Amino acid sequence: MDKPSLFQQQNTLGLYLRDPDHCAPPAEMDVTRAQVYRDLIFANLSSLLSGTFPVLIKILGDEHWRSLVRIFLRDYRAHTPKFGEIAKEFVEFLASEPQALIEGSWPPFLVELAHYEWIEMVLQQSEAEPLPLSDAGLLLDRPLQVSPLAWPLAYAWPVQLVGPDYQPQTAPAQPTLLLVRRAEDWSVKFSALSPLAWRLLQRIEEFPQLDGREQLEGLAVEAVEAGMAGSPEFMESGAVLLRQMHEEGVVGY
Repeated sequence: MDKPSLFQQQNTLGLYLRDPDHCAPPAEMDVTRAQVYRDLIFANLSSLLSGTFPVLIKILGDEHWRSLVRIFLRDYRAHTPKFGEIAKEFVEFLASEPQALIEGSWPPFLVELAHYEWIEMVLQQSEAEPLPLSDAGLLLDRPLQVSPLAWPLAYAWPVQLVGPDYQPQTAPAQPTLLLVRRAEDWSVKFSALSPLAWRLLQRIEEFPQLDGREQLEGLAVEAVEAGMAGSPEFMESGAVLLRQMHEEGVVGY
């Protein structure tokens, strides 16, 4: 029999490192040495991910967490060589609904909880700059922007409440609307958003050419069309909301 080529040996080793339960190491390789590589690869990957998903790990427990990491290592082909981006690819892998997760008994909120926890790391490491200082008195007269360090998010599950002592099995009727932002001290803060506040931020991103007054007028029209009757105080309340968001560095111009 011909001696395996270097590529064949590397491919065999790679398959073993990814899935040691079903694949053998290269025949020419010392088994003990192969096991050392196997354990190092898995331990390094688990360590890279564990710091980003502490709540998920507590819910799953060590055994199921290790099973999830093994599925990721076995079935996913990463597109980045950067260790700092592995958590992003892990979240994308979960969101792709791989067959191994569909067939298993995993929490129904797993994907959204993982995304929620990952967002904190993303904002913490973001190189984006906050919006420049601006005059709150001009918010109604200038086209507005949402800070690249403030993200409105919508989840089907109440991810901010999920933990070892609260694991819902049915999603609530109303979505969970959140704002995640990085403050001046680089801390990451999460807060709940009302449907109108969430839609206002969404509108600012969709229609960046509109000034603050036009945004509130458009929001008022949408509220009426959605059966949320407007009131004479709507514009005043909207202006107060804009000023609050401006103070927190969420919106500006």
